[in-house]
Amino acid sequence: MGNVIVLVILFVIIGAAVAYIVKAKKRGVKCIGCSAGGECSRRDGAVTACSGCSGAQGSNCG
Repeated sequence: MGNVIVLVILFVIIGAAVAYIVKAKKRGVKCIGCSAGGECSRRDGAVTACSGCSGAQGSNCG
């Protein structure tokens, strides 16, 4: 019974993570783990510079 509870909790955590990633990708976020990820996405056909993705200032996120 304890194993079933642990498996259910793991599936819920993994499902929530996958749902978060899918939702972020649908919004157009390119750097999901980046705090400025929403600023890195394509808007009006242009890629804006990201302030923190990949740890480098001014790098593009794509």
